[in-house]
Amino acid sequence: MANSDTPTPEAPQTVRTSFGEQLNDLRVDLITLAGLTGEAVRGATQCIIDKNIGGADTIIKNDGRIDELKETTELKIYEIFATQQPMAGDLRVLITVLRILQEIQLSADLAVSIAKTARRLFPGELSPRFRRIIGLMGSQSVVQLEVAMDAFSDSNAEIAGALPDMDNVMDDLQKDLFRQIFSEPAVAGEDNPEQNLQFAVQLALLGRYYERIADHTVLMGAWTRFMITGEFPSRR
Repeated sequence: MANSDTPTPEAPQTVRTSFGEQLNDLRVDLITLAGLTGEAVRGATQCIIDKNIGGADTIIKNDGRIDELKETTELKIYEIFATQQPMAGDLRVLITVLRILQEIQLSADLAVSIAKTARRLFPGELSPRFRRIIGLMGSQSVVQLEVAMDAFSDSNAEIAGALPDMDNVMDDLQKDLFRQIFSEPAVAGEDNPEQNLQFAVQLALLGRYYERIADHTVLMGAWTRFMITGEFPSRR
């Protein structure tokens, strides 16, 4: 008579299925976080263009939601490390999710900085040239974030490898912004040199925020390539 305590042949497969579901949950959390961050960057950019300090305040307050989801996702990863025995490819997935989580949170923090810049520039009226460049930088940041997550979700090393070239577009936009800062007053109709200097500094910092978000997406792509190939990202 068979011992009722003897594990059935299906037990290992059941454990493996559960592990696969856990990994899938992590992927969903990561994509959700990236989506929230992209919305924050897009919204903060529009707040600068529209002089919408109410919208900027909302973006700043909503950052707590991103932080909470990031912490929850981290705890899920630690639980997997504590209860499972991830090997090879699965281990690389967990490491990659941890690394990309960090890059997303830093990008979300930069979205908050962009929103705060909208408050600091208020009620100044940016010239059409400045609004155009800022709009392009915001769009480029979001596009790179979306491409980075497409590469991760599809496990596509070629897409991930395209991010450094995309980052060159952001670098060029940042140069355009600096040239514009030196060629005309930061705020249209502002005759106070000290005030214009303060606005110019804010715009220079703003360009840096977007440039850093783009850099974070490049690192996301590098970690995705690690997940696929096992090759560690090179130090820069």
